[in-house]
Amino acid sequence: MLRSDRWVVGSDEVALEHRVALRSAGVAVGPDGGRPVIGIANSASELNPCNLPLRELAGAAREGVVEAGGLPVEFPVVSLGEDLMKPTAMLYRNLLAIEIEEMLRSYPLDGVVLLANCDKTVPGALMGAASTRLPALLVTGGARPPCVFRGDRIGTGTALWRLWDERRAGALDDDAWLELEHCLSKGTGACNTMGTASTMAILAEVLGLLVPGASTIPSGDPRALEAARATGRRVTELAAHGGSPFAGCDDASFRNAIRVLSAVGGSTNAVLHLVALAGRLGIGLDLGDFDRLGRDVPLLVDVEPAGSGLLPDFDAAGGVPALLRELGDLLEPQVVLADGRRTAEVAGTAPGNAAGAIVPRDRPLATGGALRVVRGTLAPDGAVLKRSSATPALLRHRGRAVVFHSYEEMRHRIDDPSLDVDETSVLVLAGCGPVGGPGMPEWGMIPIPRKLLEAGVRDMVRVTDARMSGTSFGTVYLHVAPEAATGGPLGLVRDGDVIDADADAGRLDLLVGTDELAARAAAWRPAVPTTRRGWVSLYRAHVTQAPRGCDFDFLAPVDDEPPLVEPVVGRS
Repeated sequence: MLRSDRWVVGSDEVALEHRVALRSAGVAVGPDGGRPVIGIANSASELNPCNLPLRELAGAAREGVVEAGGLPVEFPVVSLGEDLMKPTAMLYRNLLAIEIEEMLRSYPLDGVVLLANCDKTVPGALMGAASTRLPALLVTGGARPPCVFRGDRIGTGTALWRLWDERRAGALDDDAWLELEHCLSKGTGACNTMGTASTMAILAEVLGLLVPGASTIPSGDPRALEAARATGRRVTELAAHGGSPFAGCDDASFRNAIRVLSAVGGSTNAVLHLVALAGRLGIGLDLGDFDRLGRDVPLLVDVEPAGSGLLPDFDAAGGVPALLRELGDLLEPQVVLADGRRTAEVAGTAPGNAAGAIVPRDRPLATGGALRVVRGTLAPDGAVLKRSSATPALLRHRGRAVVFHSYEEMRHRIDDPSLDVDETSVLVLAGCGPVGGPGMPEWGMIPIPRKLLEAGVRDMVRVTDARMSGTSFGTVYLHVAPEAATGGPLGLVRDGDVIDADADAGRLDLLVGTDELAARAAAWRPAVPTTRRGWVSLYRAHVTQAPRGCDFDFLAPVDDEPPLVEPVVGRS
């Protein structure tokens, strides 16, 4: 018996009312039931151009559901757009997860197609669906078309950050800046670099939550329509036979995802999202897993910011299936992917040898792993560095701290000619973590002070409890835990303190005596929240720290409770 049959099967007034409601919306359900009702959770929004391609794909997903004998029902969900949501879309990732979970729990749905594209929409949708264990697969909208600026093909985000530095250094005038604005305003879709959106789509494919080969299809490519149809068919088949991709999403699946994260030089945000998603499934991921499993994985995908190409180049080289083939025995072959095949089978069908944006495993772009996890007196619970986008000479560094206690202070002071800073300084931004942000905004790529830019400096060591965009780069220690707003040592750093960092040794230390630190800690007082009601208040009260994925403490699985607590189906 299908789950939806509990609502619609029968001859009493309750079942009739449910059938009338569905029939009034164009969903013809009979009194005998028997046809899977499949939700189409659509996050398309004009406030989020990254997700606009999903409008067309929703129709294709519906067609796939019908082809497989199901009944599609589309409903809107919150659209998390990184560009316009302030202070950050991350503040609302858990809200989307709650919305998805509660929509699936409270309505007569047997499965769901999750339409998501922009950064936090993908993990939020997956987290919510994972908590129910209902059949669910992801459809993404693809990356936007590349742009050409003054003869160079440029990628989203990465080029903007570099060109902003050039403008601040005086090398880009007003006319060029306006030209760049118009250049970047062409086309919808997610970032076409290895940002968080593309990283999470790729990892969803590796986890078995997105059909093989679909994660890198560019926005507007006709293949996306067929992938959406195939997704609708597959979810309906799973619902009809009592299966769910989350049932096969196990420890090995996440180990493969961590390895692929390193191979693509993916976003540091993926660490937070993978930990949170695994937590919803009762799988414990530790920060150390990302360092341990990634260190022996070479960087094989030549896409910005760790490489030089763009996401369409990765797709043209064969996408994830071709990468799986190239990684070979570095992966666990038995992991089941979204279409029912195993990782080794999909890798075995990928055509040709490594070419283009996928380099051969014996001639990698870099070795040693894309990420580093560090701990020490400045980050007792850990911090993350994107090693593949850092300056090698700065991976071992000691310098004096220049401290900013808020984003506003940093923006106000960073270009002050009198700022006491040189290229050996360590820039520190505190108070921007999950509680302090709130929501842990992408403020971690602290700008290089203008006077140093003018002198030719393009990277410095930076330390923060904030995040940074997957499109960003530089030697930035992120997600420092515990964060400053909860009394972590990052909030005790003062100008002139010496910070000692060694990425490959896994260390991040504040060289201040224990007595002095204790005195500072005794004098520390938490900031008074500016908001004491609504979502932000709930968020601050229940969000976990970065090593636990910034999920809510009350959304963790409960051992003696089933994943989906079914509602009482009676009169509303």
